[in-house]
Amino acid sequence: MEGGFALFSEDRLQICNEHFKALLPDVAPLVRPGLEYRDYLAAVAKSEFLRPERGPDDADWLPLLPDPTGRQYASFVLPLKHDRWIQVSHRKTGSGNIAVLQTEITDVVRESRREKDRLIDEHALFLQAAFDHMSLGISTFSAAGDLLVFNERFGELLGLPFSLLRKGTGVGRIADFLERTRDLNGTGDAIDLMKWVRAVRSGRAVQVRLRRRPDLTLDVRIHGLPDGGFMTTIMDVTREMEASEGLRRLNETLERRVQERTAELTETNRLLRLQYEEQARAEEALREAKETAEEANRTKTRFLAAASHDLLQPINAAKLYISTLREQPTQENVIETAARLERSFSSIETLLHALLEISRLDSRGAEFNVTDFRLDEVLGSLSGDMTALAAEKGIELRIVPSRRWVRSDPRYLRRCVQNLVANAIQYTAEGRVLVGVRVRGDKVVIEVWDTGIGISPEDQERIFDEFTRVGTSCAGSGVGLGLSIVERACRHLGHRVALRSTPGVGSMFSIELPRAAPGEVDVADPMPEPSVAEGDLDRIILVVENDPEVLDATVRKLEGWGASVLAAGSTAEALAMMRDLGSPPDIILADYQLDGDDTGLAAIEALRAEAGLDIPAVMITASRSDALLRAGEACDFAVLTKPVRLARLRALIDWKTRHLGP
Repeated sequence: MEGGFALFSEDRLQICNEHFKALLPDVAPLVRPGLEYRDYLAAVAKSEFLRPERGPDDADWLPLLPDPTGRQYASFVLPLKHDRWIQVSHRKTGSGNIAVLQTEITDVVRESRREKDRLIDEHALFLQAAFDHMSLGISTFSAAGDLLVFNERFGELLGLPFSLLRKGTGVGRIADFLERTRDLNGTGDAIDLMKWVRAVRSGRAVQVRLRRRPDLTLDVRIHGLPDGGFMTTIMDVTREMEASEGLRRLNETLERRVQERTAELTETNRLLRLQYEEQARAEEALREAKETAEEANRTKTRFLAAASHDLLQPINAAKLYISTLREQPTQENVIETAARLERSFSSIETLLHALLEISRLDSRGAEFNVTDFRLDEVLGSLSGDMTALAAEKGIELRIVPSRRWVRSDPRYLRRCVQNLVANAIQYTAEGRVLVGVRVRGDKVVIEVWDTGIGISPEDQERIFDEFTRVGTSCAGSGVGLGLSIVERACRHLGHRVALRSTPGVGSMFSIELPRAAPGEVDVADPMPEPSVAEGDLDRIILVVENDPEVLDATVRKLEGWGASVLAAGSTAEALAMMRDLGSPPDIILADYQLDGDDTGLAAIEALRAEAGLDIPAVMITASRSDALLRAGEACDFAVLTKPVRLARLRALIDWKTRHLGP
């Protein structure tokens, strides 16, 4: 567009052209999207480029500007410095937007001012060419009411004959023609052109909407000029009106459809509401049942977790006393009784550990430490644990080593494979048990084969349930929880467990693991394997244990091994004993859970800080949390779980204090 154009939506500038920005240089920096309509008008009114000699009447256009409740159309002329004139038209559209059109009319004003000057003819051609290219119909009249300048669009929109489209035609003749032909109809007041001219001469602006023929709608604006004349602008708004009318009809159609659809949806919603209420009642009943079951499970888990320490403490003390009793010379029948007691306590310990393991796996907070490792780390330690058990039954146990890397929790995987091997030995009367590894694509499968009694198809459906044992040949052995632990742990870790079995031939259990990329092998000193103690344990050992019975049994056992023992019930007692001794002990054996807030971890840290060196330490605890194992790695102390395996404890003490010499 040759003129300046801008569109305000919701009283904020949306788009404009460069002509619109260039009108007033000091206002141009403010002209950018988001400028408020009123702020734009205020900036224009204060512009330094407006003609300074303008009088107070020149600002009367401000109240005529469109606003949300005011008039729909406004048009005014801005006198600029250097004798320039700009016509600014504001129009509020039916959709609430405001269109601003700036038209350079300096030449028009000058022509009106110098109408009797001989240069008017030279400038008239230029003005006419400019007007003829405008989409607006524009005309100017002198103070006497004679037509001075006009464009073709002016006559075309009003339907004026060629005889009237001449310079000097009086406005009265044009008014008579329009009244006589009745080609124009007003949308409000009756058409009275002369009345509008009088209103303009009295200092008011006129804005009307006319309809010419049924298919043409015009916006007509008349405003005065400084020399007493006036200017008219005519805009064709037919398309906008048609669009508005089409939108109105579309809205009516949509409203009718909405009413019909609303009625349908109302009925559908009523039926859905009835269905929802019924479903809500069922869900509420299920929720209550679920909450009841979850609360019962949480109560069971909390009870078993809280009771684990108290249950394992007396078992630990009893096993220590029995071990001490068996090592002392006494009658043969007493030794036999002690052996039977030891086997009974071992069975109780096995059952308790299995119950606690299931409780941990069933709880929401079950902890897993999934890492990449080599299978030898798991399979290699099984041989020492399971070979003696297989030898007691006269069964050959073969574990094929594997250097494959897998991703799993090493502790739980070892427990699962150990349970499968123990189960295979238990149900195999003769023959052998084989543990091997196969690779299938990106999976590694650990398989445990046996030549045992096999499992019938009906028993295979329930073999992983708690307290389930098959056959009758091994009745009374085991507690029936090993496979249940395997199923729970592998389910949490995402490992698939499979079973193939033929009654009377044997069984094969397998665990499928994801393969891992080979990594670096830990070359640190391996933990010692349990072995029979040889020679006196010539060490000073500080034992921190709050249970008197466990403390007494531990002291007796250690003294039986030849050690010098300091017995303390708390961190404070242990510190006092070390100060009295005048030197640190060779090793610390500490229970984790002491009285109150006191812990074995605090005792080890305090004793090491007091001594100024890292005293070897072993934490003896009923807790099996991964957090405690990580603390042991970070603080360099070993962790043994209660009840303590005495062979493991003796070997660990020897290994931890090996730097002291024999």
